Amino acid sequence: MEALNVLTAALGAFILGSVWYMMLAETWKRAAGVSSEQLAQYEGGIALRTFGISFVLQLVVAGMMRHVFALSGIDAIGEGFVAGLGIGLFFISPWIAINNLYSMRPARLSLIDAGYATLACAVMGLILTLF
Repeated sequence: MEALNVLTAALGAFILGSVWYMMLAETWKRAAGVSSEQLAQYEGGIALRTFGISFVLQLVVAGMMRHVFALSGIDAIGEGFVAGLGIGLFFISPWIAINNLYSMRPARLSLIDAGYATLACAVMGLILTLF
């Protein structure tokens, strides 16, 4: 059952990412300095591989969150949501900002990517405590 929880949590975060980046596509492209032509070339080559790797990495995050929740006794829906929100906001988001800072990327890119990470972790936390 735990493997199904982790799989479902990763899927929830993956779907949220699809919606998030579709809504913010133009803003993200400008902030990332990526043109539509570059994306068209990219999508024709390795997009499926990239999506697959992204999903596997989300499985890793969801699996570790489940482990931390089990060790911490987090088992209520509200606790899972808040813990996931905290993980995204206070662990993952600062790391994204640090990477973008040293890569001399705009703050707007950090806000977009960190916003997704925060919400995705909250969704993962919620889903992990649903079952």
